[in-house]
Amino acid sequence: MSTMRHCVRHARIVCANTFRKFQSLHHNASDIGIVLSLDDTNKTSLQDILQLKIKGSQGKLVPVSDLVNIRQDTLQKTIYRKDQKQVVYVTADMAGELESPVYAILGMKEKLQKIELPKGYKLDELYLEQPSNESNFAVKWDGEWQITLEVFQDLGTAFLVVIIIIYMLIVGWFQNFKTPLVMMMAIPLSLIGIVLGHWLLGAFFTATSFIGMIALAGVMVRNSVLLIDFIEIRLNDGIPLKQAIIDAGAVRTTPILLTTGAVVIGASIILFDPIFQGLAISLVAGAIVSTILTLIIVPMVYYMTEKKKWENNSNNNDNIKPTE
Repeated sequence: MSTMRHCVRHARIVCANTFRKFQSLHHNASDIGIVLSLDDTNKTSLQDILQLKIKGSQGKLVPVSDLVNIRQDTLQKTIYRKDQKQVVYVTADMAGELESPVYAILGMKEKLQKIELPKGYKLDELYLEQPSNESNFAVKWDGEWQITLEVFQDLGTAFLVVIIIIYMLIVGWFQNFKTPLVMMMAIPLSLIGIVLGHWLLGAFFTATSFIGMIALAGVMVRNSVLLIDFIEIRLNDGIPLKQAIIDAGAVRTTPILLTTGAVVIGASIILFDPIFQGLAISLVAGAIVSTILTLIIVPMVYYMTEKKKWENNSNNNDNIKPTE
């Protein structure tokens, strides 16, 4: 203990804003740095630091202000780099009615074009890739916009894969390449309801809205399958095309409405949830509008595309005479 006191007594004291550091405490032939930090109440301003008392060689207390010179200066700006290229970060956030960064980016596009640049230079706007070189000025939109873009890109790819799989399944069942296209008309019909639903409720089309659109695709195609499958069953029984379509509408409307009602009731629970509202709007509005239009448009399109085929089959059957 006496050795430590002796070393501390002869230590060199360095004052730096908020702490005093004893740099020459020796222990077992090695230097040990000791840092004594001030309480927050004693370092609220520069004057608090300058009023610190330091004991001199004669035992007198000397204020730090007598030992140092104060000079105010500005720190040099930090140079940021990303991918070994110089970059300047400009950050902002959205608040108010327009919370999506998409609207801010669209609003900034015209203003960026009005920026005066040195002769021979231009300002490029990048959304996905990073600038390839530093020979020109470039704005790379990042942050929440980058995440949103990547999410919608992945969901768009998933939606395309879902459509292809649904088409392949229907082709495999009906052994026909044209009829599945008629059945899948329910998917774009559901988009009408999704857009109208978001517009009526004043909601933004979010990633959860996209997920609801993907989930709704299979349900709405099922309604078309129910209609056309029953139509073809009746046609194979020798019923005329028009009568087969009428019978399909009369028989299949009830199960189609029950399926749609179940989707609507289940999704209505989260209709006003702040996170999953987009999912609920897509399911509710898309299901209602798509069901109504499917019951009208899909049979009409099927009649127009298959009319000649079934009329020719009917005429061929009438021309075949039974042999004794």
